Amino acid sequence: MKLGTTLAAAATFTLLTSSIALAADGKTYKIGAAVYGLKGQFMQNWVRELKEHPAVKDGTVQLTVFDGNYDALTQNNQIENMVTQRYDAILFVPIDTKAGVGTVKAAMSNDVVVIASNTKVADANVPYVGNDDVEGGRLQAQAMVDKLNGKGNVVIIQGPIGQSAQIDREKGELEVLGKHPGIKIIEKKTANWDRAQALALTEDWLNAHPKGINGVIAQNDDMALGAVQALKSHGLTSRDVPVTSIDGMPDAIQAAKKDEVTTFLQDAQAQSQGALDVALRALAGKDYTPQSVIWQRYAKDVKWGDGSDKNYILPWVPVTNANADALYRQVSGAK
Repeated sequence: MKLGTTLAAAATFTLLTSSIALAADGKTYKIGAAVYGLKGQFMQNWVRELKEHPAVKDGTVQLTVFDGNYDALTQNNQIENMVTQRYDAILFVPIDTKAGVGTVKAAMSNDVVVIASNTKVADANVPYVGNDDVEGGRLQAQAMVDKLNGKGNVVIIQGPIGQSAQIDREKGELEVLGKHPGIKIIEKKTANWDRAQALALTEDWLNAHPKGINGVIAQNDDMALGAVQALKSHGLTSRDVPVTSIDGMPDAIQAAKKDEVTTFLQDAQAQSQGALDVALRALAGKDYTPQSVIWQRYAKDVKWGDGSDKNYILPWVPVTNANADALYRQVSGAK
């Protein structure tokens, strides 16, 4: 048997043993996932992958997903209800990095474990499992700089104002673009992670700046694809106006293969399943063994340790022609 096969079999056995041990213990955990909204591809994938976690599938975790409908007040109400209903843990993907701080503190003071995933809570005491969005912003801005050879007019389509992903990605974008005075930002506005809003916004900008836009930086894939659609309606291609984005979602990976966008994968499975493992470690104790395959996938970049770290930062993966098909299968669930 090959060494790789042996290691994979051993990892699978370890995960299975941990799952069986939890189930045999007879303990079940009531866990809620409070996500900012479910209209976009990324959060849909995040939830789908969470439901595939071994502890959810074997019934150890009784999972309920709450759609925040892109509203901070809705999310706060949902968290308050989970505390009242005595949930053991909450996986929180906030729409606003600051708006939920007080509610989260109240939940934690009532012995509810709270783990942030994908986007951060503005509270250092809340563990975070996700990517470094400042670095993500740097990557997509640098890709634009390379596409334009350091010169041209760009527009930035922002995520929801006040969400940590929007704040941090923009910080990284502006850091890189600030080093290249030949590139000018001529428009910047939110499209709230939404493809249709980004299409309409890009249409407005193209009408306002005919032949004046040389590149589009979209802070997620759905918005990038809306921009691509608008560009096509104006007879423009990626060679005329390149588009860079972030997420590595199925539609964007297919677009990347056609050179319509440049995107960087953040792994939804790693974020959601990783957050659940961190929550289960807090609930079950130091002997808990993480069950998701993602700890093997990113073993070089992310160390489990004893499962009690405050930050588990996942790597960005550039989508290329060489890895596009494999990444598409990974994120779409295709065989």
